[in-house]
Amino acid sequence: MRKIGIFGGTFDPVHLGHLRPALEIRDALSLDEVRFIPAGCPPHRHAPVAPARLRLALLEAALAGVDGFRLDEREIGKTTPCYTVDTLAELRREFPRDALYLMVGMDAFLGFPGWHDWQRVFELAHVVVAHRPGWVMQVRGALHEALAARRAEAPESLAGTQDGRILLQPVTQLEISASRVRACLAGGGDPRYLVPEPVRELLLESNAYANCKETG
Repeated sequence: MRKIGIFGGTFDPVHLGHLRPALEIRDALSLDEVRFIPAGCPPHRHAPVAPARLRLALLEAALAGVDGFRLDEREIGKTTPCYTVDTLAELRREFPRDALYLMVGMDAFLGFPGWHDWQRVFELAHVVVAHRPGWVMQVRGALHEALAARRAEAPESLAGTQDGRILLQPVTQLEISASRVRACLAGGGDPRYLVPEPVRELLLESNAYANCKETG
């Protein structure tokens, strides 16, 4: 049984705040690979600012040479909303004998009850919630019940299982966001140390966010 991490998002653009937690989760859980899946038409947020081809190029540059990091393009060309549960179902059909680990941040996890068919996610994958060390999470209702029933106390407790558990995993969380990177570029700034150097070079060459007004 291989262990496959799933990391979705708009990556508009990808930055170190995405990459460092993904690296730490890969190592903590001994994942065989982490698939970065850029969204084409995200259902819960505004459309990406940068075109798909640029976001793909930025991700390719960011992931190059990193052991186990892979770019997965299955969502990027879609023009209808891409729901996580549908993508996981597709991956489950492709990898029926492997364990899938959906990697999400704390804010995304707290918003789970608003996701399409969210409880079915646990039938398809484990959920790894990245959070700051020492974070105390307050959850209520159906999400509290799911966490109480499914919580895994340590990565080792997931061994030999394919899906259904929730692991709260402390990671280094950098105070970097895509909106901050976009705002930096829109103001004529240099995103050095916010993004990997190959990504920085592409961003400055493309000038894609120079006129970006929507930075939320």
